[in-house]
Amino acid sequence: MRNSRPSRRPTVERSARGAGTPHRHRPRKRFGQHFLGSSWATKVVAAIDARPGDIFLEIGPGRGALTLPLAATGCPILAVEIDRDLARDLASAVPSNVTLMTGDALAMDVVPYLTGLEPQRPLESRGSGPNKPRFRVVGNLPYQISSPILFHLIDLHRRHRLFADATIMLQREVADRLAARPCTREYGVLSIEAQMHTRISRLLDLPASAFHPPPKVRSSVLRLEFGDAAVPVADERLFHAMIRAMFSQRRKTLQNALKPFDATTPAVLSLAGIDPARRPETLNLSEIATLADLFAKVRRPAVL
Repeated sequence: MRNSRPSRRPTVERSARGAGTPHRHRPRKRFGQHFLGSSWATKVVAAIDARPGDIFLEIGPGRGALTLPLAATGCPILAVEIDRDLARDLASAVPSNVTLMTGDALAMDVVPYLTGLEPQRPLESRGSGPNKPRFRVVGNLPYQISSPILFHLIDLHRRHRLFADATIMLQREVADRLAARPCTREYGVLSIEAQMHTRISRLLDLPASAFHPPPKVRSSVLRLEFGDAAVPVADERLFHAMIRAMFSQRRKTLQNALKPFDATTPAVLSLAGIDPARRPETLNLSEIATLADLFAKVRRPAVL
C-alpha cells in the first residue's frame, strides 16, 4: 500500500503452483512493509475468530502470514496487495478460495468482487434457509496511510452497509486516537468518525519484535464492529465538514474555530447551550451531533 495511485487497473493474480521459487523479497520502505512473524500471526488469526459464512477482505496480505491460516478455515478471501512482486509470490502459495488482486485498496472498488464470492461453508440459520454471508476486513495496515484506509472503510460502510467488522493491526498511537475520549490530546476527527459508526475493542498489543523488519513504533490489534450511527444526524456531509473545520483549529475556542465554517456560529452555539469558549476536543458525540443538526437547520431554505 502507498499514497500514490496506480494508473493501471487492478489485476487478478492467478495461482501458479510450481511456477518457480519465489525470490527473496526485501521489505520496501515506500510501501511501509513490516512482515508479521508466524507466532504472532497465529495469535492474530485466533483473535479474528473466523466462522462459517465469513468472507474476508484482506488489505496488504504481504507474504501471507494471515492469508494462509485464514484460507485454511475454508473462508473465501479477497486479498489486495499493491506490491506486484509480493502478489506474484503469494499467488503460487494460496489455495483456490483466495482471490488475489494487485492494486491500491484506496483506489479500487472492491465491493463487486466481494459480493461475488460465496461462502464455502454457509452458516445454517435456525429457520428455513442459510443466513446471509458476513463480510469482514482484516489487515496489517501500512502505518503511514492507516488513517486514510480507516476513513475509507468507514465511508464504504456508510455507503454500502456491507462489513460486519474489521480486525486490523495499527501503530499504537493510531489505535489510541481511535479509542480516545473527549478532553484528551488524542481525541479528534478520527476518534469521532470511528466512534460514530463502530464499536472499538483492543484485542492485542504487539511488540516491535513481532515484525520483520521491526518498526520503530509499537502496534495494536483492534476490532471495529460496524453498525448504525451512535448518534443520528440530519446531514452527514455537513457533520463531516463541521468536525474537520472544528479540529483544524483545535487550540482555538469553538466560536473562533467554527466562524470560518459558518457565520451563524455564535447563534448556533447559543441555541445548543454550549459555551462558545469551550475547545473542540471537549465535546462529546451527542453535543457534536446537536451542533451539526442546528447548522443544518439554519442553512435549510425557508419554506414560503
